[in-house]
Amino acid sequence: MTPAEFRRLALALPDTEEREHMDHPDFRVEGRIFATLGYPNEEWGMVKLFPDQQAALVAADAKTFVPVKGAWGKQGCTSVRLETAKKARVREALATAWRKAAVRSALRKIEAEMPKKRTRRSAKTV
Repeated sequence: MTPAEFRRLALALPDTEEREHMDHPDFRVEGRIFATLGYPNEEWGMVKLFPDQQAALVAADAKTFVPVKGAWGKQGCTSVRLETAKKARVREALATAWRKAAVRSALRKIEAEMPKKRTRRSAKTV
């Protein structure tokens, strides 16, 4: 897989936009990053997954999917070795990362629009 193919797959997901973060391209839905390209170099991409999703991908294809080093990797950030990547598997990984970002964004919007719960303290002051 080439960086251009990774980019096309990411941008094919609904409402995805490409921006730049720390000198490399990233892909966002509702402002939330779900994938990056070109880090640590142009041979790699990255998808943000849940740890159990990461574990399944790594178990299925350890030559292509590698946990990012450190805390980010423990949280599910997964490097994608483009040279060995299969299009179908990367498309699935990107879609999974996109859904995670989109759901979190939607939940934050819903929570922001919900009326605040009244506490006993606020009820007394009213």
